[in-house]
Amino acid sequence: MSLALSVAQVAPLYNLGFVLVAVYLFIALFRTPVRDRRVYLMPWKMVFLALCVFILEEVLTVLRQMGVLSIPVHINGFFEVIIICFFIYAVLLQREHTKK
Repeated sequence: MSLALSVAQVAPLYNLGFVLVAVYLFIALFRTPVRDRRVYLMPWKMVFLALCVFILEEVLTVLRQMGVLSIPVHINGFFEVIIICFFIYAVLLQREHTKK
């Protein structure tokens, strides 16, 4: 087995490990008390939702690799479209907020 195939097999597991750190940071962000009315967290909530969709995508990828699920690979494209839509919506929300 080549190095590239080995990395491709364990990459989703590493991604889930890194996502745990990101989820911890988001939880810390959302728990911080907001003392200023100018703080606008809605775009960050959209990014967090995109991260949750990414977690679902990676879990399905790991389960597919382990042979637990037999769903087609092109399903990942739909998850990526949803993630991109959340990012675009977050940017548009921030843009509208800065115009005010």
